[in-house]
Amino acid sequence: MKTRCMSGTAVALALSAAVTLFAQTPAPSGGGQTPTPPGGAQAPAGGAQTPPGGRGGGRGAAALRPKALDTTPDIPFKVVPNFMKLPANVYMGEGIGIATNSKGHIFVNTCAQQTRNFEFDQNGNFVREIGKDLYGFVFCHGIRVDAQDNIWVIDEGANSIIKFNPEGRVTMILGRRIGFPYNGREPSVKEANPAPPYVFNRPTDVAFDSAGNIFVADGYGNSRVVKYDKYGHFLKQVGSRGPGPGQFNLIHSIAVDAKGNVYAGSRSDQRIEVFDNDLNYKTTYDHVGAPWSLCITPGPHQYLYTSNSNPDSQDSELHKVSGQIFKMELDGTVLGKFGVPGKEQGQFSTVHGIDCRVDNEILVSEIVEWRFQKFILQPTAAQGGKK
Repeated sequence: MKTRCMSGTAVALALSAAVTLFAQTPAPSGGGQTPTPPGGAQAPAGGAQTPPGGRGGGRGAAALRPKALDTTPDIPFKVVPNFMKLPANVYMGEGIGIATNSKGHIFVNTCAQQTRNFEFDQNGNFVREIGKDLYGFVFCHGIRVDAQDNIWVIDEGANSIIKFNPEGRVTMILGRRIGFPYNGREPSVKEANPAPPYVFNRPTDVAFDSAGNIFVADGYGNSRVVKYDKYGHFLKQVGSRGPGPGQFNLIHSIAVDAKGNVYAGSRSDQRIEVFDNDLNYKTTYDHVGAPWSLCITPGPHQYLYTSNSNPDSQDSELHKVSGQIFKMELDGTVLGKFGVPGKEQGQFSTVHGIDCRVDNEILVSEIVEWRFQKFILQPTAAQGGKK
């Protein structure tokens, strides 16, 4: 989970969370794709349960080295310096999530002394804060914007996915915050398999298809993807804890392509699992490291970006095998990569969120350096650039 600088309520939060965190499960062996399990699309449930891991979980650099790292060419890029402009006496905490709307406005989700959500215009100028002091803001984990410019905030402490309309008013809540008495974050409930349709256990991300269906990555405590219709009615879920196809040890990110296929990033397993729109398992990509964040471009030709983030430990050996973003075709073909670990502008310090709405303009949110950055990619024709 995310490293924190803590006091007060956040200390109780960390102590509670620490009880539930154990060593990571090793990534599956084999090639770039895992075959469909025999007898149907969905992986078998059950088996030994492995609790979710933290940042690196004691695994050495060799075990965390992406298979595609040495064979993937670099994508040239420029960084836009000091892009985000905050008002005086307003500061950014951990960069947890970032997303844009149809007007190019940028929404950022940050954990400081409290969860805060800021809106900037397309030039990085501060516009407003959304949901200040909202009851559902406990322990932030991300932000997304749908096709209608609704803003969705993922809060793993409140076990909720909160939908705001473009004006910034709450219009839907999936999940439920535990009520008072409340001392930070209540101890996590044990994983339920199957979990109740509307009860999350530290959710991590949300995505949408063209029909408005909602897909929730649930997440740290549970090990599933949950599908709801656009009104919030439960439709289906898939997943259990484990290393097999259709299983997760820490599902941390999710994205949906134009055909409705669902891409679920299992961070501790270092793999992306692909499902059809009905959550039937299709395949696995296990060659691009730990998918801390996923983003799919609008198209018409869509690309998948995945962040193999460097762990918060700032271990120099781990920096040799992580800290880059891979650009992929939707079929898993890797086209290029960019970025290196570091604290300077133009380097990555644990990327937790990616936005790729504009072709070859990548926005990232970072935990360790408490920042957001904008990158302009200059890919070759073979990497999806202009021909």
